[in-house]
Amino acid sequence: MKKLIVDSGVIELFPELQINVLTLTGIKNHYEGGQEAYFTKLLADATTASAKFTSQSDTFSKNPVIDEWREAYRKFKTKKGARSSIEALLKRAHQGHVFSPIDPLVDIYNSISLTYGTPVGGEDIDHIDGDMHLAIAVGGEPFFPLGAEEDSPALPGEVIYKDNTAAICRCFNWREAERTMLTNDTKNAVLVIESINTDQAHRADEAIVELQNLCKSTFNVDSNTQIINKDRLSAIIAD
Repeated sequence: MKKLIVDSGVIELFPELQINVLTLTGIKNHYEGGQEAYFTKLLADATTASAKFTSQSDTFSKNPVIDEWREAYRKFKTKKGARSSIEALLKRAHQGHVFSPIDPLVDIYNSISLTYGTPVGGEDIDHIDGDMHLAIAVGGEPFFPLGAEEDSPALPGEVIYKDNTAAICRCFNWREAERTMLTNDTKNAVLVIESINTDQAHRADEAIVELQNLCKSTFNVDSNTQIINKDRLSAIIAD
């Protein structure tokens, strides 16, 4: 059995934290006849929908979604320039970037992230060593992002996802390790939607439903959803 566990130190920093969790088993994470066109449109529609999160202020950083996550990142140690994954996506959308398909599962969670203004990420369960923790780093946890040849270890006090081997994601869902990332070979996956206040959690509750529906229609497999918060600090991600 594997679990996703939120450690108490993270709850102390973010008492309203909610992690919506979705697990998938037995998927085929690659495109089949004509699907790339479908996902191109899915991402384009999500980009259009994302405008509601960047049109509330003329100053990009003052839009509520951006401002809330920047404030959250001020509460813990971060690498210089680290920004929430939702800020990175919304900034690209706001600047007119056209998102191209990557693989079905990544396309789905990026579309959900843009549509609901919430950070979404995913990992390959089969490459997670033991339980997966959202934790406060002691510092020095190894971390190798995509394409890196040198270790970029976590900082003391940083909020990270980690397993028994190393850090999986740094600064919540800012940057992920190559070891556990989703690929075309992924068969079993865990997806997370991160919230740090009540308004975000309401959007996440809506987002997880659409995420589950899109995964069902794409992969034709059942999935399981769970919620982690201060009252329930773990979720089972693999039996």
